[in-house]
Amino acid sequence: MAYSDLREFIAALEKHGELKRIPFEVDPVLEMTEFADRAVKRGGPALLFEKPKGSSVPVFMNGFAGTKKMEIALEVPSVDEVARRISEYLEMRAPEGLIGKLKMLPKLAEMSAFFPKIVSRGPCKEIIRSEGFSLGDYPILQCWPEDGGRFITLPMVFTRNPETGKRNCGMYRMQVYDGHTTGMHWQTHKQGAEHYRRCLSAGGPSRMEVAVAIGSDPATMYSAILPLPPDLDEMMIAGFLRDKPVEMVRCETSDLEVPANAEIVLEGYVELGEMRTEGPFGDHTGFYSLEDEYPVFHLTCITQRRDPIYAATIVGPPPMEDYYMGKAIERIFLPLLRLQLPEIRDISMPAEGVFHNLMLVSMRKSYPLHARKVMHAIWGLGQAMFTKCIVVVDEDVDVQNPREVVWKALNNIDPERDIQFVLGPVDSLDHASRLPNLGSKMGIDATRKWPQEGFTRPWPGLIEMSPEVKRRVDELWRQAGL
Repeated sequence: MAYSDLREFIAALEKHGELKRIPFEVDPVLEMTEFADRAVKRGGPALLFEKPKGSSVPVFMNGFAGTKKMEIALEVPSVDEVARRISEYLEMRAPEGLIGKLKMLPKLAEMSAFFPKIVSRGPCKEIIRSEGFSLGDYPILQCWPEDGGRFITLPMVFTRNPETGKRNCGMYRMQVYDGHTTGMHWQTHKQGAEHYRRCLSAGGPSRMEVAVAIGSDPATMYSAILPLPPDLDEMMIAGFLRDKPVEMVRCETSDLEVPANAEIVLEGYVELGEMRTEGPFGDHTGFYSLEDEYPVFHLTCITQRRDPIYAATIVGPPPMEDYYMGKAIERIFLPLLRLQLPEIRDISMPAEGVFHNLMLVSMRKSYPLHARKVMHAIWGLGQAMFTKCIVVVDEDVDVQNPREVVWKALNNIDPERDIQFVLGPVDSLDHASRLPNLGSKMGIDATRKWPQEGFTRPWPGLIEMSPEVKRRVDELWRQAGL
């Protein structure tokens, strides 16, 4: 059964030995980050800080910080099970094209039950604070010493496309300026920023409604980071992941809806054209992202449970919690990627690449320069366009083993011949790019080269022991007590 809320997820983690309660006082300024960082790097449990300094609201962290925790979060024995379910639906006589196949999901009869369900009330409305509220009442983290302040790090930010009325839910960090205002760090390529631009160009109201939910069942929280097409509702995908529709409740001060099971809801608006300096922030790259100008979020109301739990995450030098969240995305979305590029066998995004810096791809090569076609196709797919370096290898290379990829790739390439550079959009957090959001990317064709590609020398065979000898030595090895 799907988790009804964050509390059931916490209970499940505790039942599986994947939660540690911290019963003494810990400061949300820096100390909780150090706790969480040590825990994830040592393969430790999720953390529930029961007595955060300066607040009566417990803090939950590292709920997704490990393979086992991701499986508990998605209620599957392996995240590959989610990929299998997606493959089954998409193989049911779907139309051509990735977007077409995704759009067919809600058309399937059994999928209709996954659409969000509007309800009149929910636990997030147990307390309604339309005045006298302050963000200072919550244990919001300052993660790293040079951060510009405290940041809300695990928010589900809800906006609506002013032209189509379609909802979007993204996860954008929010720097707290004071008790009633925050930054809204939606980067230029994100859907929240696109909705903001469309509101600006529409010439209508001067304000854009925004609602922020903090803490929910794990599938709903996780859906906020998924790289979905713009018109696909994250809450519908959350319903698919949890095998039960997400109950949504209307906000008190706007027409937006939020998950009814949320712990805390921040209602408000962004004033069109109002910008303020945001940052620095210790980011998932392992470096501080620099100060920049972003819209300002103004609170109009806070609703919450009577005894809320504040959900947070930290990012920084890998591996961190976001690596495991990203690794699950890699496995879940592989079937969708293969719909567009069926020659791909597998992909891997190592922790050190922090998502956008490195993608390893194995493929079945069918014609000359086929690897180049795969590189350019990946750079043309949604958020994959940010991939700074793509390494393409043959299908017999295990891209989940970076040592094997490095060994075979470095042996297979002639650098001048096999490396290609292109210009294009890059991640806003790429501090090395020549201009913000614009830079170069590199593709490495590490496949075996064919005569049709101008390689006329013999390609050497891989050193391998014969299976017969391996079988004979297996017995001798045991006799030797090795």
